[in-house]
Amino acid sequence: MATMIQLQHVVKIFGDEPRGDALSMLQAGCSKDEIQERTGHVVGVDDADFDVEAGEIFVVMGLSGSGKSTLIRCVNRLVEPTDGKVIVAGEDVTALDPRQLQEFRRNKTGMVFQHFGLFPHQNVLSNVAFGLKVKGVPLDERNRAAEEALELVGLAGYQNSFPSQLSGGMQQRVGLARALASNPDILLMDEAFSALDPLIRRQMQDELLSIQAGLAERNTILFITHDLNEALRVGTRVCIMKDGAIHQIGTPEDILMRPGTDYVAEFVQDVDQGRVLLIESVSEEPASVDRAASVTAALEAMARTGRQVAHVVDSGGRPIGIVTHDDAQTAKAQGTQDLDHMMQQTPTVTNDMMLAKVYQLCDKGLPLAVVDANGSLIGSVRPLEILAELGRVESISERLELAKAETSTESSES
Repeated sequence: MATMIQLQHVVKIFGDEPRGDALSMLQAGCSKDEIQERTGHVVGVDDADFDVEAGEIFVVMGLSGSGKSTLIRCVNRLVEPTDGKVIVAGEDVTALDPRQLQEFRRNKTGMVFQHFGLFPHQNVLSNVAFGLKVKGVPLDERNRAAEEALELVGLAGYQNSFPSQLSGGMQQRVGLARALASNPDILLMDEAFSALDPLIRRQMQDELLSIQAGLAERNTILFITHDLNEALRVGTRVCIMKDGAIHQIGTPEDILMRPGTDYVAEFVQDVDQGRVLLIESVSEEPASVDRAASVTAALEAMARTGRQVAHVVDSGGRPIGIVTHDDAQTAKAQGTQDLDHMMQQTPTVTNDMMLAKVYQLCDKGLPLAVVDANGSLIGSVRPLEILAELGRVESISERLELAKAETSTESSES
């Protein structure tokens, strides 16, 4: 997949002489606190170096003061980087002159902020079409694009409403529609859902994922948040920052199951992993046979795949039941080759379902059938694998707590 955004050793230092002693000290390995104490300069971003692929939702997560919002503003130069390069679609953004930068911001990026920034005296349609108006797009064309964007975010029919007539969640949808209307290559979303109530916030996360999945050409999204649960839920990959520096970049599963630093591990222990990990993390290749196949064929399929269960499928590849190894062996010993009388029913799930929602389907102890959008069998999940995956983060948390306790004991003894 093509690379859309490249940050090459980007540094941002706030102060009167950012490229003086402060930059030299940073490059020499001095800490943020030491640089501030000796020079009065503040390190906002410390050597950010990563790529974002086209169509990816790349989430930058960190607490207040971590540098995440500064980082996103370096991409479109709302904040000027002190050092390093920002490359977007092969173009060096840090080398653009003012006119080129203005065109880049208008045509390549759209930005959604925490506070909606809507014009109270303009209706919803005018708010959404504003960016296109600035670009000089004719009235009919910009209204048509604005209406399409409103339909994408579920606000068709609200064109003539005013912001004061909408809920907070609806206003945020208008802000998102305004960014989408210009059809930008990149969406920059800075704490876009942080001001919303938890339920509405989750709905907006769902809306974002739904919009992204429904687009023929997905936007590349750089998404900023201080909420790790949100980061892990919406991100294709997650970048965790502290004090301007990047601690870890990885998939949600990488961050959750393999925290790279103690700082990341502290966040992980507070996450409900069952609401982050997906079925695909534990799905395995299934043993499957056609309904018309024999018991012997089912046993052979289990032997080939090392499974203790074979999924029985119809002529379209859709699962209709399972046959266990023990039942098949017993039937074969009795001279029976018909699968129908020994099939057991088991639920079907999809790869994108969360483990927390699937756990309750495991009460019979039978493997679950994983299906694609057409209902065809693509995988199998054993209940014990679900339990094992859910238990791994608990063990990480326990080890972290034990390490903290040991450190605390050593400190008190000394």
